[in-house]
Amino acid sequence: MPIRNFHLHDGKKGSAIAVRVTPRASENKIAEVLEDGTVKIHVAAPPEDGEANEKLLAYLAEILNIPKTRIEIVAGATGRDKLISVLDMDAEAVHKRILAHLD
Repeated sequence: MPIRNFHLHDGKKGSAIAVRVTPRASENKIAEVLEDGTVKIHVAAPPEDGEANEKLLAYLAEILNIPKTRIEIVAGATGRDKLISVLDMDAEAVHKRILAHLD
């Protein structure tokens, strides 16, 4: 069997959170954490032209107390369910900060 050549790369360190977004809310807020661990977030922006995504990332960066450059949508940019990558912060720290802002 021939040996296959491949290259390994260092990945970025951080965590990821599953989010379900409700756009056009009256205010930005963390509404609840669902049984599967998905964080339900309301954002006060319409889903047109990426406005809700921008508001979501800005709100999460504020809650997590990190620069907006350390957070990005890695899956689900056009849907309500999204996967958000948070660089340089472990899952436990993300979890604690989200729970601290839960309404």
